[in-house]
Amino acid sequence: MSDFTMKTDADGVAIITWDVKDKSMNVLSREAFATVEALVDQALADDAVKGIVITSGKDTFAGGMDLNVLASIREESGDNPAQGLFDFTMNGHRIMRKMERAGMDPKTNKGGKPVACAITGTCAGIGTEIALACHRRIMTDSPKAKIGLPEILVGIFPGGGGTTRYSRMVGAMAAAPVLLEGRMLEPAKAKSAGLIDDVVPAADLLETARQWVLTATDADIVKPWDQKGWKMPGGAPYHPAGFMTFVGANAMINGKTKGVYPAAKALLSAVYEGALVPFDTALKIEARWFTTVLMNPSSSAMIRSLFLNKQALEKGANRPAVPDQRVQKLGIIGAGMMGAGIAYVSANAGIDVVLIDATQDGADRGKSFAETTLDKGIQRKKVTPEKKATVLGRITATTDYAALQGCDLIVEAVFEDPRVKAEVTAKAEAAMLPTGIFATNTSTLPISDLAKASTRPDQFIGIHFFSPVDKMMLVEIIRGKQTGDIAVAKALDFVRQIRKTPIVVNDARFFYANRCILPYGTEGIRMVREGICPALIENAAKLMGMPIGPLQLTDVTSIDLNASIARATKAAMGDAYPDDDTAEVLFWLLDNDRHGQKNGAGFYAYDDKGKRTGLWDGLNQKYPLLADQPDVTEVQHRMMFAQALEAVRAFEDGVLTDIREGDVGAILGWGFAPWSGGPFSWLDILGTPYAADRCDQLAAKFGPRFACPTLLREMAAKGQSFYGRFGAGEASIAA
Repeated sequence: MSDFTMKTDADGVAIITWDVKDKSMNVLSREAFATVEALVDQALADDAVKGIVITSGKDTFAGGMDLNVLASIREESGDNPAQGLFDFTMNGHRIMRKMERAGMDPKTNKGGKPVACAITGTCAGIGTEIALACHRRIMTDSPKAKIGLPEILVGIFPGGGGTTRYSRMVGAMAAAPVLLEGRMLEPAKAKSAGLIDDVVPAADLLETARQWVLTATDADIVKPWDQKGWKMPGGAPYHPAGFMTFVGANAMINGKTKGVYPAAKALLSAVYEGALVPFDTALKIEARWFTTVLMNPSSSAMIRSLFLNKQALEKGANRPAVPDQRVQKLGIIGAGMMGAGIAYVSANAGIDVVLIDATQDGADRGKSFAETTLDKGIQRKKVTPEKKATVLGRITATTDYAALQGCDLIVEAVFEDPRVKAEVTAKAEAAMLPTGIFATNTSTLPISDLAKASTRPDQFIGIHFFSPVDKMMLVEIIRGKQTGDIAVAKALDFVRQIRKTPIVVNDARFFYANRCILPYGTEGIRMVREGICPALIENAAKLMGMPIGPLQLTDVTSIDLNASIARATKAAMGDAYPDDDTAEVLFWLLDNDRHGQKNGAGFYAYDDKGKRTGLWDGLNQKYPLLADQPDVTEVQHRMMFAQALEAVRAFEDGVLTDIREGDVGAILGWGFAPWSGGPFSWLDILGTPYAADRCDQLAAKFGPRFACPTLLREMAAKGQSFYGRFGAGEASIAA
């Protein structure tokens, strides 16, 4: 059955319904777009049809374009992929322009048929662009409904006419939050922003659209840019007001993106250049910039990691083939910051939670985190009092382990002490379901060692949440040596229940995320000790797309925590410990009572309100600056290769079994340069031959920590890429 169908009612209104039968949300395919054009042609040619309403057969309207289509077009275009992508984009413009003009006379703008869009719920991407091409946009008032153009978040920009149409509708400045920030707006705010025209109850949606079509006049369906004398809202680029708008927008983009996200620059260029020419020429300019972005390896990498790979992992790409393991009743031991966060997100997802702490006061404080978070949601009108009561009603705060009876999953989130964890493991297993799974939330302690306290190690697993739990999207699931498939499936199904993204790794010191992020911090600290300017270190990191510099990261996570990790690692590794020089800096800071952000003194100085005021000048007094500072690229490569090579080694060691998890985990877990698509994608962008050569250069100058991994060396010799060899998550390292 076609994704689009059309039925003309007794009043002559053609209802085109979008309903992709095998998907929960409508996405646009090439074949479906051709069907839309045929149906529009049919309706425009039929004298009995007075107008068209486009709507959805689902309670959502559309999720956007099937991004696999763009990859297939690139592949089909052979030696000239840019031409193929440009032609595809221009064909989409042609179809939507036909719908927008709706048969009206090109000279008089009369005789066209009105086209309304009845938006049943969430609408994004190409769905919003189709709506913008219609003459009237009417949206349901559903509290879950949102509309926007979020393409910028996955490395592209609205290239189906959305950039040109929306910027011309409201002006470049007003369009910025939707276009440049990818904001999805609820119906009332979307109306204020000019994305839609009307908000009505769901029961009235289709009839409201029908009545508008039946009463619309010729003047109602002519877009402003098709009328004589149209001027860009807020001023065109050559107008004084418009000029300042674009100067400000350019500064804002470079301030936020540091110049590493090509889509943002291309979007602004399309708006700026498009505002100087007639509308149809502006669409061609938009298509050219869109093609430029699609041809940029950053765009492909971001789409792959942040959309395709992320979606595959959330759908269970690496889930063992066992029956459904969704959690019915969850136990959480430890009501501190981590346990309280897990309790909140779980209860918010509809799971009954037992929250246990050593004291009733501690358990109640843990539950109060959920209450405080929900109250903030009520203030922002995102949560109703009824929902707050329902969510809080799902959390039982207690000290009694007997309350764990019937729990099919326990998550332990107590202090990072093996003896304490062993004690609560024994207590919990005595109370929970015999078939239940016990999970430890730890960031450093080996899961296989902790499992020795369990009477059923095959039902013991690690679930590593990142702080703050309610905001961080990644959850790292750690399989111990004896962990069984049921435990892995239970952990995966639980993480999907709470609407987060899981990766599964095998047990090893620091697992995957911490294993890769620690070298980032230590390399930054090592450079401070060498006399490299701290500001150069921090800004070089940000200019590579890292969310914060390594010194600020160390302050945020706390210097004493990093020092304790250094002590524990040195104790475990003995003479093989490679980071004595960085540990020296950490211990010196602690000796000077500088613990980081938490006590307002670290690599940075802070005011009495805890706000950073700048890098601490005591650093340069202890570690004098080199007379000759290195260039920015060398500093960047030291920090980036420190992380990426550790990711490769984790893959070689079998800790990481799927490079897709490595890339998605890196971006969501610690913010590894999202423009790159993750460490494996970054190495592919560089090319493995160059990456291997660069390793040799860095190792010769700075030491064996930059030694080229055997796998990378082998791939460089064969001219292979990581995604060419391992991209489906199925290829063997031995291939």
